[in-house]
Amino acid sequence: MRTYAGSAGDVDCGTAGSGGRASSRRPDERIARAVAQALGDAHSVLNVGAGTGSYESADHTITAVEPSLALRAQRPARLATAIDAVAEHLPFTDGQFDASMALFTVHQWSDAEAGMREMRRVTRGPVTILTCDPALVRDFWLYEYAPDVLDVEARRHPSLSKLADALGGTVTTRSVPIPLDCTDGFNEAYYGRPEMLLDPAARQACSAWSFIDDRARQGFDISLRRALGSGAWDEAFGHLRSRPTYTGSLVLLRATP
Repeated sequence: MRTYAGSAGDVDCGTAGSGGRASSRRPDERIARAVAQALGDAHSVLNVGAGTGSYESADHTITAVEPSLALRAQRPARLATAIDAVAEHLPFTDGQFDASMALFTVHQWSDAEAGMREMRRVTRGPVTILTCDPALVRDFWLYEYAPDVLDVEARRHPSLSKLADALGGTVTTRSVPIPLDCTDGFNEAYYGRPEMLLDPAARQACSAWSFIDDRARQGFDISLRRALGSGAWDEAFGHLRSRPTYTGSLVLLRATP
């Protein structure tokens, strides 16, 4: 089995911005409920690209797969030890699990479609994927201030149709509303709190920011500060400050045989 000191994907989430991730990427209970609903009454659940296990629930018997040594080391002692493997080559027998899930991870895989086929192979019931719809990523207000970041996001996330075709069976896709006080700090979580993205730690918690250089990050900081100071941001997007939830690119894809 190959061991990855950092990440098997296109960025090392185990070390890049690790401090920012620890403080900013905390599981949100409302998103967790949506995932739990999609898993249904499954007992055994495979978590692929499990990372530190932030959305793993005691309601399920979890088997975690994570190729990054750094992330495996960060898993709390109360969680099952993650298996060193990649989505594209899962070391399990056909139909071994009641359900499986992959949360905020498929954009990291070298071959997302192969990973979907493997998840389908080892899963008897629902396969649940929490991801972003690349067709909607650039609709977020951040695109006006950091287009390079969202261009990266749109390129990295596989299309929902490709994921669905690879999974086969009956596939449903639904948007996941993002709460205003979302504790899981991905970019859209700050839809009504733009000042939060001026914090470098908050930005570092989102891997797409690692693909742009310091000059671009500085340019974003200057332009957003200027827009907030002048009132231009609030004139265009201020209504978002009081919107209870935001429907953006975050989606939950569920496939059954």
